[in-house]
This record gives sequence, C-alpha cells and structure tokens, in this order.
Amino acid sequence: MTSGRLAVCLVSKLGYGCMGLTGVYNSPLPEEDGIEIIKYAFSKGITFFDTSDIYGIDHANEILLGKKKCEMRGSNQLLRMALKQLPRDKIELATKFGFFRGGGPQIVVKGTPEYVHSCCEASLMRLGVEYIDLYYIHRIDTSVPIEETMGELKKLVEEGKIKYVGLSEANPNTIRRAHAVHPVTALQMEYSIFTRDIEEEIIPVCRELGIGIVPYSPTARGFFGGKAVVESIPANSFLISHPRFSGENLECNKIFYTRIEALAKKNGCTPIQLALSWVLHQGDDMVPIPGTTKIKNLDENICAVKVMLSDDDLKEISDAVPYNEVAGPRVGEALYRISYVFSDTPLPKDSKNFSCYAGKYVKFAIKEAKQDDMVGMFLLIRDNIA
Repeated sequence: MTSGRLAVCLVSKLGYGCMGLTGVYNSPLPEEDGIEIIKYAFSKGITFFDTSDIYGIDHANEILLGKKKCEMRGSNQLLRMALKQLPRDKIELATKFGFFRGGGPQIVVKGTPEYVHSCCEASLMRLGVEYIDLYYIHRIDTSVPIEETMGELKKLVEEGKIKYVGLSEANPNTIRRAHAVHPVTALQMEYSIFTRDIEEEIIPVCRELGIGIVPYSPTARGFFGGKAVVESIPANSFLISHPRFSGENLECNKIFYTRIEALAKKNGCTPIQLALSWVLHQGDDMVPIPGTTKIKNLDENICAVKVMLSDDDLKEISDAVPYNEVAGPRVGEALYRISYVFSDTPLPKDSKNFSCYAGKYVKFAIKEAKQDDMVGMFLLIRDNIA
C-alpha cells in the first residue's frame, strides 16, 4: 500500500479504525477474531491504527477500577495483544483522550494538564508501549484554554511519551491557537460524501498550517456499504437510533445510495469503494480510517486505494450527493454539543508566563483533575453516536 502523510508523520494511505472491534456498531468481536483482523490489516499494508481510551465498556471499567482485571477487553487491550505479534517500529499507533464523564443528558470532556498526563500514562500502560505515535485530544474542553491542554501535550512530546499531537472536532480558531503552542500533526473529523461541512473553513486552515486530515466515518458509518439499505442493522447497533438511519430520514437518504451504486458500476467498483476513493482523492493529506469487523470488508476497503477517479468523476459523485440535502444531523444532540461547532475555549486568565499569538497573551496554568465515571461515558457515547 502507498503511504499517506500527516504533516511530518508518514502513515499508510488507509488507516484502520478499531472502535467497532469492541461493539457500538455490532456485538464485540471475540478476542482472537479482533487480534486476527488487526494482524491481517497489517499484512495487507495498513500500518496506521486508531483507537481511544473511551472505546470498550471494559476499558472504561479498567480506568474506573485501576488495575482490577476485567472479564472483557477493550480495543486498547486488543491492540496491545496484537502489537505483541507485530513489529512496533512498523506501526503508527494513534489513541485519544478527553471524554471524562457520562451517564446523563450531557457528556463532559476534560483537558486540564493533569488529566492529559494521567490519561497518557494510562494508555501507555494499557497498550504496553513506550510511546504513542499520534495522541489526540478527542473532544475540546471548552472550560480550559486550549493553550493549557497543548502545553501539557508539548511536555509529553519532550518526554518522549508521544511523537505527534492531534486534535479532533476543533474549529479554525481553536486549531490556530493550539498550533501556535505546538505543531498539530493531524485533525480528525467526520468527513464523507454525506458529511462535507468542514470543506468551507476547516480544511483550508489545516492546509494553510500543514496539518493532515484524518476523516472518521468516511463511508458515512457504513451507509455506502449498504447499512440499512441492502442489509439490516443489528438490533444492538447504535445505528438503530442514528438520525440518518431511521424513519423518514432513512427513506429520504436511500436515493443517495442508489445514485452512488450506479456510479460505482460505471467506475468498475463497489459503492463503498467509490465512497472511500472519493475521500482519498480529496488530497494527499487525507488519511481515512474506516473500520470493519470482517476480513472480506477489509479487503474491499483496501482495494478502494486502487480506484482511480478523474476530476469529472469526482464532480459527478459530489453532485450525486448534495450534502446539504442529506436528511438528519450527523450526530445526536449530546455529541453535537461537544462538536467543533462549540469548540472555542477561553483565553488564559492572566499574562504571567505567557506566549504570544495574534497579539493575545496566553498563560499555561495547571488545574487538578481526577478520572471519573468512564463506564457511564462509554454508554452515553454508544447511545448518542460516538
């Protein structure tokens, strides 16, 4: 497989999103099957693996209960076991932190320096590695100046515990402020034929600053693989309640699958391959991370890298799915409230120990924080479309 580039970080052109290995879209895979699909992905040239400290109810329990052994394992534990069987220096490992507490109508995220540090140490331990290649702020804590969060991440880079820093669901202002503290290597955002709202402002800012883009849900959460259209959704999948996969919205959106299916036949590929290829063709700085729990689907995704599209093809695909006509929001209300739309953070409170950005002085302060109910958080994310 060819390489992709996230700023100065070289990765495989297609990454692998590990979230589904421990449920959410379907029942969790048996441990041995999860390890096998990670190893198979590597054997096919995928070296960029994406996880998070929030994926897997069992993983939440591990955070909550410290070192107490859990009967189930999360995607981090699956990766740890898989990594033991793969050459670490050939893997680009990405994980995330930031989700703090759930269990009610709101999701709480945390980005205080002490929380950043504790999360990183915990992920290193669970993954069984000495360093994390790409460490993301999973969601932005809007109560803490982004300079404080980035300041701690910069320290982790200096300590050799992480190589690169990433953001997820951040707006242009927050991206610029974060990048002024320490270079941001990648921005992870939802991006697909279905969801293109980042094209107007966010992608241009990333390219101006030399930040790579990691599209999550690049196949519209499997919609262009036929989810809810040509195959049923598992009863335990959160897609059952996803705004775009239910009721009148789904009926309205089925026409888009039909159009992409026709264009896929024209281009000699499958609908999901066309959807992935469209994303890949948006720029060399795009590294999508589709996930799957089936080897045959993984092979299908990998073959999307070989689908060549002309400028006319790309326009035809874009025109076939006007993203402002897609029925239903991309996420539920709980996750929308912590999306990039609401990712502005306060400026530091005083000017001591400051750095200057755009004429504004920022201070790096440290606040105390403790990890809290990660079990409830995972359940809330699962139920509100993570």
